[in-house]
Amino acid sequence: MIDDVLKIFKKLDNKDLRIIAGIEIGMKHYEWVPMEELQRYTKLQYGPLHYKLGNLIRSNMVIKTNVPYEGYQIYFDGYDALAMNTFVKRNILSAIGDEIGVGKESVVHEAMKEPELAIGEPTPVIVKFHREGRTSFKQVKRVREHLADKVHFSWIYAARLAAKREFDVMNKLYPEVSIPKPIDHNRHAIVMAIARGSLLVKTKLLEPEWFLDEILRQVKITYSLGIIHADLSEYNIFVDMDSVEFIDWPQYVTPDHPQADELLERDVSNMLTFFKRKYDIKRDVGEVMEDIRNNP
Repeated sequence: MIDDVLKIFKKLDNKDLRIIAGIEIGMKHYEWVPMEELQRYTKLQYGPLHYKLGNLIRSNMVIKTNVPYEGYQIYFDGYDALAMNTFVKRNILSAIGDEIGVGKESVVHEAMKEPELAIGEPTPVIVKFHREGRTSFKQVKRVREHLADKVHFSWIYAARLAAKREFDVMNKLYPEVSIPKPIDHNRHAIVMAIARGSLLVKTKLLEPEWFLDEILRQVKITYSLGIIHADLSEYNIFVDMDSVEFIDWPQYVTPDHPQADELLERDVSNMLTFFKRKYDIKRDVGEVMEDIRNNP
């Protein structure tokens, strides 16, 4: 839980953060980072390092094994702490608040962004912590195009790559496509503007025909920029009085992907099915697909 991380984060000193960062670096080469590697990176003697590691284990920042040797891994709380420390140093975040969303592959929190001018007020933002690889590396590798050719990877690698991938595509799409403004990214975390309005699935639309048209228009713009969301549904679209915003981009594909047409059609079908079921609005999937693909 981020709340627990925040409590511990305030107590971490530079040596603690250096130890966690050392394990992070070591996990590029080891499943369990050997004590000798940590000593080499942190420049700490065995006794003080072992004492510090014990505290970090009790705080759920790192985990330990003794078989077949003494080795360490970062736990998600430790990775969260490293990302938060970077955002604080960059003057991006001044506070992290309540959890507002949680799934199998991410945790989303409210936060406050430092004002750009000293006289300004902090701005509410969102921090999304990716959790890819937490449950099953093999499952994540199977469904993630960007991991398909990786022989060895840890959950750290999976989560970090997913966050970078999502942040990069958001920068490519914003502001042409209606998405929350991407602000910053570090490790497995992304800071972005708060999506306007409420989730489509939880909203009663007064003009559903207009919103369906606008959603399909955004899909078309996205496709014209060489991107297919590939996971679009009523659960990752926000609607406001006169706008829509798409969220959750880590599964996107490009039109040259082997299943691009299938994934685009699934996105469109999800939308048409939702609006037919809830508002009895009928559209032909084939006609919508032709318009998205062929018309400027």
